[in-house]
Amino acid sequence: MNKSELIDAIAKHADISKAAAGRALDATVNSIKNSLKKGDIVTLVGFGSFYVGKRTARQGRNPRTGAAIKIKAAKVPKFRAGKALKDSVN
Repeated sequence: MNKSELIDAIAKHADISKAAAGRALDATVNSIKNSLKKGDIVTLVGFGSFYVGKRTARQGRNPRTGAAIKIKAAKVPKFRAGKALKDSVN
């Protein structure tokens, strides 16, 4: 499912226009992004939690030349599925 299909599904299930569903989806995604930027955890009970993980610096290899390169440490967004989501998939 891509973004436009998700907007269509939201509009259908919530009985709102596609434009309103698109604005709602964009607002939700932006709110999650802003919370993660601040280092907060975003928990949607029954769905899961978004949080920021840390990736340490490490050595890597350039696949073309085989030369060793340094990969910087980074913060990465992560998602942990909630029990209800896991149960609905199984």
